[in-house]
Amino acid sequence: MKTILILLKYRVRPLRRFLSKGSVMEPESLPQVKQQQRRSAVPLTAKQEQLLQELRRCKGELSGQDLHARLRKGTSPMGLATVYRHLRQLQQWGQVRCRHLPSGEALYAPAERDEHHMTCVDCGSTETLEICPVHDVHLHAEQLGGFKPLFHTLEFFGLCGECQQRQAEGPS
Repeated sequence: MKTILILLKYRVRPLRRFLSKGSVMEPESLPQVKQQQRRSAVPLTAKQEQLLQELRRCKGELSGQDLHARLRKGTSPMGLATVYRHLRQLQQWGQVRCRHLPSGEALYAPAERDEHHMTCVDCGSTETLEICPVHDVHLHAEQLGGFKPLFHTLEFFGLCGECQQRQAEGPS
């Protein structure tokens, strides 16, 4: 059985040009995929581009509210509903990824930023993983079942060291 390696952080449409049925994606062709992905990406509006650039300027992830506040300080502010609408569209096109904290808050970042996290369910603190443990996962066409991956996120939930220690000491 032949395997297809789907790189989950890249849009699938550009990958089809490089993958023939049943072929394997070689890591050396990644720059070629990135270049093709840029050319065939959905054209962005000026506001979508502005929003994406602001996400790229920020080292971390931003909530929709934080992104709105940062854009409001700029030369072309946009409303909060517009920010969320564009974030949703950019997410659907594989340009932006979203992760949800245990509090329910959604955080956004550019999809090309391959970051994964460990989050404490008690205090909500988050640590970024140094490597992506699923980056080279091979998915068979049968496993995909017609699904077109755009990006992936990986989140581990548990207790941080401080919360483990506090719980071990018991109630004060």
